[in-house]
Amino acid sequence: MYVALLEDDPDQHALLMHWLDQAGHQGVGWHRMGDFMRDMANAHFDAVVLDWKLPDGSGMETLKWIRQTVGWNVAVVVLTACDDADTVVQALGAGADDYVVKPAREPELVARIATAVRRASPGGVMVVKLGIYEVDIPRHQLSMHGKPVTMTQKEFDLGAYFFQNPGKLLSRDHLLNKIWGLNTEVDTRTVDTHVSRLRKKLKLDGSHGWQMGSVYGYGYRLDRATAGPCANAAAGGGAVARHDAATLGKAGLSTVAAS
Repeated sequence: MYVALLEDDPDQHALLMHWLDQAGHQGVGWHRMGDFMRDMANAHFDAVVLDWKLPDGSGMETLKWIRQTVGWNVAVVVLTACDDADTVVQALGAGADDYVVKPAREPELVARIATAVRRASPGGVMVVKLGIYEVDIPRHQLSMHGKPVTMTQKEFDLGAYFFQNPGKLLSRDHLLNKIWGLNTEVDTRTVDTHVSRLRKKLKLDGSHGWQMGSVYGYGYRLDRATAGPCANAAAGGGAVARHDAATLGKAGLSTVAAS
């Protein structure tokens, strides 16, 4: 695959380019945000590996530019030296597909890039299984205990996206852009309405192993159900008080190729 790398540190840049080459990918690198934007506007890449701190800008600026200019079909993996929850929330909220905390490890980075590309690519179809739930993306079918659940197209699209990103905190704006499109005329209340319907139709209250939790004023996250008061709050649709960065993205996802 073709991977764009924006990393200003020369040593890190050389190392990451070597890793991409070892993994069989074709990497193209930049050290400055301005140069990256100039060239990226007229090029196609499967993924972007993006440093969060840059000499002539920030990862946040670059990420917003990618989503507004290039779109959502390119996967973006953020590299950050900060593993605090605020930085992670900012990156995911701005449209990052995943993040890796520096110092990066070769196997993890390569695997996260590949996973992010599968999720972002229209051709990366698959069947996703989480407990009693199964999402057949090519057939546009979401099942519980092997029985299809009746839902609208947007409900399926939203549900499929959550099940492809378990454990990730997804902002309302991100979901609105991802599911309804950048130029949609609907607002974030539409997201709230659809999430509420998903909770009820799929019984995402923790009683079937998974729960849809909300972070007040921000967005939603699909988590594996756990015992305790926090799980009860999430099961009831209340705000999740904490979103520890160490838990983001760590959920029991299994995938098999679509037949």
